[in-house]
Amino acid sequence: MLYSHTDVVPAEHDKWVHHPFEAHLDSDGRIYARGSQDMKCVGLQYLEAVRRLKGWGFQPKRNVYVLFAPDEEIGGHDGAEKFSLSEVFRGLNVGIVLDEGLASPDEHYRAFYAERSPWWLVIKAVGAPGHGSKLYDNSAMENLLKSIEIIRRYRASQFDLIKAGLKADGDVVSINMAFLKAGTPSPTTGYVMNLQPSEAEAGFDIRVPPTADTESLERRIAEEWAPSWRNMSFRFQQKVSVYDASGKPVITKTDSSNPWWALLENAVQEAGGKLGKPEIFPASTDARYFRNLGLPAIGFSPMANTPILLHDHNEVVPEHCGYTE
Repeated sequence: MLYSHTDVVPAEHDKWVHHPFEAHLDSDGRIYARGSQDMKCVGLQYLEAVRRLKGWGFQPKRNVYVLFAPDEEIGGHDGAEKFSLSEVFRGLNVGIVLDEGLASPDEHYRAFYAERSPWWLVIKAVGAPGHGSKLYDNSAMENLLKSIEIIRRYRASQFDLIKAGLKADGDVVSINMAFLKAGTPSPTTGYVMNLQPSEAEAGFDIRVPPTADTESLERRIAEEWAPSWRNMSFRFQQKVSVYDASGKPVITKTDSSNPWWALLENAVQEAGGKLGKPEIFPASTDARYFRNLGLPAIGFSPMANTPILLHDHNEVVPEHCGYTE
């Protein structure tokens, strides 16, 4: 099954050199378009590959399905998730799923055998309100700021592993603060400045690789990041397990036990390309729904020598991206 999604994230039009929804082709053969890397180029590559194979009279040994989904960017819950659990999907007898990967700034194509699971964490601090001029212990803001600093240090320790070249992006636990909510609103000044609030919240986007010790991370959240003794609590807006239904890490084998991996390696080599070391995808894709069923799924977006610009301003792909005779 050749899988891709057609939905894209929003774009700030005034931050682009060309309109993000005009698919502008410049004189250097570059296509500027929101979704060009993520992941319309891959869907078009599927169609072009099928067109050429049919033109050559090629007959596959198995059925080949090309699937376009509508809602990956918002979780894929009404698309890939429901489809993967349907009788229609079971009837297809799919043996391997190809889904999106990432562009590669160098000559190696990148392939992904797993992905990090999103844990969207909200921590809340409470405390006695007080006058803005008063210094006292255990205010809501003080407690929240302590947690933010502890989380910042943990984030730095994970980032240092990447900077030192010891780990790839997908091998560490990433955590980034997504929102900060506190203060008492004022219709005239925005917020009441001389009142310390009784509640404060912060939200964090955590991405957990299937190789992580999730029990240790859960203890860290409960005991260090949001301890009840410091008037803290926490909840998850989303928490996707790194394990499948049988309790095994959700990964696709990239060794001799998986014949599909060997086929991909050989195909890239025969096309004159170079395949990099298999990686864990740093974010989330719809491939997880198929891996959860025990199916092999490989993330592969053949864009070598291309800057990684998905979700960025001026997302662009070369006109001949992935092209080979």
